[in-house]
Amino acid sequence: MQTHRRAAGDGRRLDIVTIGRSSVDLYGEQVGGRLEDMASFAKYVGGSPTNTAVGAARLGLNAGLITGVGSDHFGRFLIEELGREGVDTTGVRVDPERLTALAILGIRDPDTFPLIFYRENCADMALTPDDIDPALIARADAVLVNGTHLSQPGVRAASIHAAQAMKAQGGRVVFDIDYRPVLWGLAARDNGEDRFVADPQVTEQLQAILPLCDLIVGTEEEVHILGGTTDTVAALRAIRAGSDALLVLKRGGLGCVAFPGAVPDELAAGVVGRGFAIEVFNVLGAGDAFMAGFLRGWLRGEPLATCCEWANACGALVVSRHGCAPAMASWDELQTFLAGHWPHRLRDSAALEQVHWSTNRHDDRAELAVLAIDHRSQFDELLAELDIDDEPRVARFKGLALAAVDRLAQGDLRYGVLLDGRFGARALEAAADLPYWIGRPIEVPGSRPIAFEGGADVAATLRTWPTNHVVKCLVFYHPDDDAELRARQDRQLLRLFDACRATRHELLLEIIASKHGTVTADTVASVIDHVYGLGIYPDWWKLEPAGDTASWAASEAAILRHDPLCRGIVLLGLSAPQDEVLAGIAAAAPFGLVKGFAVGRTIFHDTARRWLTGAIDDEGAVSELTDNLRTLSDGWRAARDAAVAA
Repeated sequence: MQTHRRAAGDGRRLDIVTIGRSSVDLYGEQVGGRLEDMASFAKYVGGSPTNTAVGAARLGLNAGLITGVGSDHFGRFLIEELGREGVDTTGVRVDPERLTALAILGIRDPDTFPLIFYRENCADMALTPDDIDPALIARADAVLVNGTHLSQPGVRAASIHAAQAMKAQGGRVVFDIDYRPVLWGLAARDNGEDRFVADPQVTEQLQAILPLCDLIVGTEEEVHILGGTTDTVAALRAIRAGSDALLVLKRGGLGCVAFPGAVPDELAAGVVGRGFAIEVFNVLGAGDAFMAGFLRGWLRGEPLATCCEWANACGALVVSRHGCAPAMASWDELQTFLAGHWPHRLRDSAALEQVHWSTNRHDDRAELAVLAIDHRSQFDELLAELDIDDEPRVARFKGLALAAVDRLAQGDLRYGVLLDGRFGARALEAAADLPYWIGRPIEVPGSRPIAFEGGADVAATLRTWPTNHVVKCLVFYHPDDDAELRARQDRQLLRLFDACRATRHELLLEIIASKHGTVTADTVASVIDHVYGLGIYPDWWKLEPAGDTASWAASEAAILRHDPLCRGIVLLGLSAPQDEVLAGIAAAAPFGLVKGFAVGRTIFHDTARRWLTGAIDDEGAVSELTDNLRTLSDGWRAARDAAVAA
C-alpha cells in the first residue's frame, strides 16, 4: 500500500488504539420512508472503530486510530474532524490510489435502517502489517480489533499483527465482533443492515483471534457467529473455550450482561449493569457508543457493573439521536444523564440536548480579535454619500479586509472576521482556506422586529451555509419594548435558535439596547435572562461597551447562571473613536467570560472612504486596516494581561 503519513499526533500516552473501518456516513435526513425517497443527507464521521475512538475521546480517554483514508476531500474531512475530537491520527494512512470508504444510511422505522456500504478497494481495507507503526502501539495500553477487518487477507493480517504486538508488550486486546454479513460477501449489496447469516468459515476466521483477546463484546447475533451456534449460552461457552477474555453480551433494550469467568446456565446470572428504557430512534452507532462507555470504565479500573452501566447509558444516548459519531456522549453529558430523570424520547429534553451540544463543540477559542466588516446598509450609505454606483468595488474592499486579517494574524487562531453574503461573498469563499473564526450575519440590517435575510424559512437559508460559519444575529432589544414587539422578536429568535441547532451552526447573538431606551447596570443582563428564559442558548454573545464594572458584572453573572459552558462575550464598537473602544476594552478585560472584540467601523470606515475615492491604493488600504486591527488587538491583550496580573 503506497501511503504517506498525515496529521501526526502529539506523542501522548494512549489508553486505546482502535483499528479498522473509517468512512464518511451520509445519513438521510428524511425519516420514516425508503432510502429511495430520501432527498438530502447529513455528512458525518463513520466506521465502527472510528466511531468508538471518537466516543472514547469524548469520555476523556486518550484514543488513537489506525486506518486508511483516501487522498481526497472525504479523507481530509475525516482527519480534520478526528483531530478536532482529540483522536490521535498518527496511525491514519493517506492512500493516493484509493478513495475513502463511504456508507449511505437511512432511518425507516425503529426496526429498519437501510444501509449501503461503498467499500470495494477503499483505503481502509488496504491496510497491511507494514502500516502498523510499532511506536504507536508501544505508547498505547490497549488495542481494539474490529471483526470486519478480519474479512480480507491484508487487513486481517494487519489486525492480528497489531494485536500480537500489543500482547507482546503486556497490553490488552479488545475484540469488537462487529459482524456485517454483507462485508463478508454473505448478503446482497442492498442489505447492508443485515446482522446475521450463519457461516462456518466466518466463525473459523473470527475464532482465530480469540487466544489474543482480553475483552470480547458483541450482540447476540454477533456472539452467535463467533460461537458457531444460535443458542446464545452455547455460543458463549464455545467462545469461552477458546479465550479467557471478559465476555460482554449486548442485549439492546435489556442492557448487557458480562461474564468474567464461566458462563452460567442463565444469562441473568452474569454481571448486569443498569439498563435504560428509552425510545429507539436509530440503532446505528449504538454499539460503538456502548464500547466507548465500557472502555471508559474498564480501562480505568471501574467495577464491572459500573462499566456495564456506563456502556448502556452511552448506547441509550446514541439510539435517541441522528447519526453515529456526532451522537456520542461527552463525559459531562454521561454524568448528567446518569444523575437525571429523562423523558422516554431523550431528544425531547432540551436540557440534555444543550449539554450534548455545548460539551461537544470544536475549536475552543481562548480569545478573539475580530474585524467585523459584515456591514451592508452602512456601505450603501457610504456609496450614496460618495455618489459611487459600484457595488463590486465594495466586494473588493472586503477582500482587502480579509487580507489584512491574514497579514496580521499569520495563522493565529485568535483572529477572526465577520463577513456578509452580499458584498462579502467572495471574501467568505476565500476565508474557507484560512484558519480564522468566521461569523456571518443573518438579520436584515436595521430590522425591528428582527427579520432574516434569505426568506421566511431561516433554516432553509442556513442549510446553504458552510457549518463553520457562526450565525451572527443583531437584535435591537430593550426590556421596556412593548409586549407585541417583544413577542414578535422572541418568536423570530426561537426560530433562529432551532434552525441553528438543526443545521449545526453556532449562534452569536448581538444585543443593542441603547438605541431604544435608557440603559442601566442591569438592562442588558435582564435581556440576557429573558433570552435564556425562552430556551435559547447562544454560543456567543456580542455586547455593547460599558464603562462601569457593574454592567459587565451583571451581564457575566446572568450568562453564567444559565449557561456556564457559553463560549463567551465579544465586545462591539458602535463606530466609536479608537480611544473610546480601547477604554471599553479596558473596562471589559477583567471579566473572564469576555474573550475579545468584534469591531468594524472603528477599524475600516475611514480607510474605506479613502480607498473608494482613490486616495489610497490596495496596499495602502490593507496596511491601514492591519495597523488599526493591530492597535485594538494589542490593546486587548495588554488590558487582559493587566487584569490577570491584578
